[in-house]
Amino acid sequence: MATRKSKGFDLDGSLSHLLRRTQQFAYDQFAQAVSDSGLTPRQFVVLVAVGDAEGLSQTDLVNRTGIDRSTLADMVARMIDRGLLTRKRTKEDARANSVRLSAAGRRALTAAEPGAQAAEAALLALIPKTVQKDLKKNLGLLADAVSEAKDAAPAPKKKVVTRKKTTAKKAPARKKAARRK
Repeated sequence: MATRKSKGFDLDGSLSHLLRRTQQFAYDQFAQAVSDSGLTPRQFVVLVAVGDAEGLSQTDLVNRTGIDRSTLADMVARMIDRGLLTRKRTKEDARANSVRLSAAGRRALTAAEPGAQAAEAALLALIPKTVQKDLKKNLGLLADAVSEAKDAAPAPKKKVVTRKKTTAKKAPARKKAARRK
């Protein structure tokens, strides 16, 4: 069977598709290299970010990791349950949480780092050394531009739920009450 080439979309030239395929490979390399730790790549990223700056607020963690707010809050809660992180309210803002590595979180991070570095090296080994630096630089520029675009984008409009007004038919009820008498 002959392969069909799309007339409107170049899959082989699609940046989003190429990034997705590359990300999947990187995820698989990480999972294989760090499988003993039980950490996912995003949990590892959270541990690295917290380890680099103990006491970050969850909002700072969102900005630092690129993980959306609700997903990060859920991840942090699960990581606290696993004993990897601790959280407490900040003194400056009673609504904000400060996140720190627990002793178990520090051990998990230390144990996972060599595998994560090996996964990074395996990914980079696939391309010539002459382009590695430029690739990292350009992906960093793209990631920064994406963050700026997200910050500049208007907040999504909240969906307003309206309920239909129900009008009780009071007249028939009164008639029934009158008939009973």
